[in-house]
Amino acid sequence: MPLKSLENLLNPAENGGLSDLVRRAREMDQLLRQLQRSLGGEQGASIRAANVREDGTLVVLVSSPAWAARLRFEEEALLAAAREAGIDVSTCKVRVSQD
Repeated sequence: MPLKSLENLLNPAENGGLSDLVRRAREMDQLLRQLQRSLGGEQGASIRAANVREDGTLVVLVSSPAWAARLRFEEEALLAAAREAGIDVSTCKVRVSQD
């Protein structure tokens, strides 16, 4: 594949190709950083990833069951942080990352 074709596939300004996937990955990275900042410290650092389902559910992946239990008490703060970032969310689920 020529280099120019690869650049077009990865360019989020272009329509088609991987642009939607790249844009979505960037949005989820920004969301992750927003959630981590909102909690700060060890709580924020325990968050490994975040996603928003089509039904408005914020899904937060954490590093251990202990962190999942602790962050379930922070669900309202996580929802508020996502809303502050301009994301329409209605519920929050905290899950343990399987990595």
